[in-house]
Amino acid sequence: AVGPLPAAAGLDRHRRITLGQLPLGQMPPWLGIDRALAGWQARRCSRTAVLVADAGTALSYTLVDGQGRFDGGRIQAGLALQLRALASGTAGLPALPPDLNTPRAGGPHPPAELWPTATAEAMAVGVREGLVAAVAEGWQQARSRHPGCRLWITGGDGAWIAERLAGIHRPCLALEALAALSPDPDR
Repeated sequence: AVGPLPAAAGLDRHRRITLGQLPLGQMPPWLGIDRALAGWQARRCSRTAVLVADAGTALSYTLVDGQGRFDGGRIQAGLALQLRALASGTAGLPALPPDLNTPRAGGPHPPAELWPTATAEAMAVGVREGLVAAVAEGWQQARSRHPGCRLWITGGDGAWIAERLAGIHRPCLALEALAALSPDPDR
C-alpha cells in the first residue's frame, strides 16, 4: 500500500517493506513504495536504464539509470481520472460508461474510430491517445538521457499502452519485486 493500512487489515507488520530496504539508489524519501518497487524490478530484469510507466488512477513515470539509481519521474492523471475530470469540470461533456473508458489489449480499443463524431467516443479517444503520446514522448526523452533505456509498462491500463508502444508489459511488476525481495522463496 502507498498510504496507511487499516488496523483491521490483519497484515503482519514485520513483513512490511519500506523504502530503506530497497536496493534502489538515490531514492528521495517522498517516493512512493509502488514506484520504487516497480523501478527496481524493471532495472533488475533489464540490467539497463528503464522508464516505468505505471498506468493506474495516475500515470506515473519512474526513471532508473543503468547503475540502478532513481533518476526522476513524472505523475499525471490516468485515463479514468481524466475522463471524470472532463465530465465534472465542463458543462457539456458526459460521464462515460465503463465500456468507453476501459480499453482492452489484444482486442478492439473502444471506440475503434480514431476521429469519432460522437462526444463520448471523442473524449475516450482524446484521453487515450493523449496518454499514449505522453508515454511515447517521455520514453524518447528518457532514451536521449540514457541511450538504450527500455520502456516497462504496468498498472491496470498498461496493456493497451504497451500494445501501442511495443513496451514490456508486466501488469504485476511491483508484486514481482516484493516476491524477489522476500526472504521466503515459497511466498
